[in-house]
Amino acid sequence: MSNRPTPRPPLFTALRYLALGIGAFIALLPFAYMIANALKTYSETVTRVSPNPFSPEFWPAAPQWSNFSEVWLGDAFAHYFFNSFIISLVTLCGSLATSSLAAYAFAKLRFPGKETIFSIFLLTLMIPETVTLIPNFLVISYLGWTDRLAGLTVPFLASAFYIFLLRQFFRQIPDSLLENARMDGASNLRILWSIVAPIGQAPLFTVAFLDIASSWNSLQWPLVVVQTPRWRPITVGLARLISEAGPQIQLRMAGALISLAPVVAVYLVAQHQIVDSLSNSGIKG
Repeated sequence: MSNRPTPRPPLFTALRYLALGIGAFIALLPFAYMIANALKTYSETVTRVSPNPFSPEFWPAAPQWSNFSEVWLGDAFAHYFFNSFIISLVTLCGSLATSSLAAYAFAKLRFPGKETIFSIFLLTLMIPETVTLIPNFLVISYLGWTDRLAGLTVPFLASAFYIFLLRQFFRQIPDSLLENARMDGASNLRILWSIVAPIGQAPLFTVAFLDIASSWNSLQWPLVVVQTPRWRPITVGLARLISEAGPQIQLRMAGALISLAPVVAVYLVAQHQIVDSLSNSGIKG
């Protein structure tokens, strides 16, 4: 008796792809609206208005690429973009280092109170960010880190969620593989760097993407910590642009696209690793 799965009828497959296509269209419609308005003139954002992307009124008569240069060169938007790049890079390096080390310890090392400590880590995930906002700000103010790179990065150099995600994957690595490395004289750091990290590229890419997206899109904390343009990130610059541009929707949309582009680019590069990580890691059990 054959154990081969019964093929699904063509109608079911067609309906599934139709549903996925409709969902993708709905998800992409706001981005299409953003792109269309970013390329319009101010008058077109008022006169050429249509919710239908298949209508000529939805798109600009002639693309105005100068909107992007006007936003980029105005109000130090390029400086804010560079600030966000530095903040995201520092936070990413710190998060990967602390998360991988802690996840390896919780997954493969034995020490007293390991399960209790890990449970406490998980409990912190239930604490809203707004609850810790004031205590974190008081600590940063006491250390004199307001309007500094340290104030924007140090509080986010570790994440309980990233530790949990990596731990779930590291637990799947056979202990015999690590024991053989120990018998050859490898230290835990060498094992983590030479064996665990290469095997765990997919979840590490996922952590990297999530951390970059979180750092790049952070708004509440920079508004509290940063009072001068020196380390103002692009999210704060975009908020200022939206308030200062007034009715000029084309400049708002152009600024939003500039702010969104790096995160989309990182996702396109790492999408296969992210999908593999979420599919094969121990997050599901």
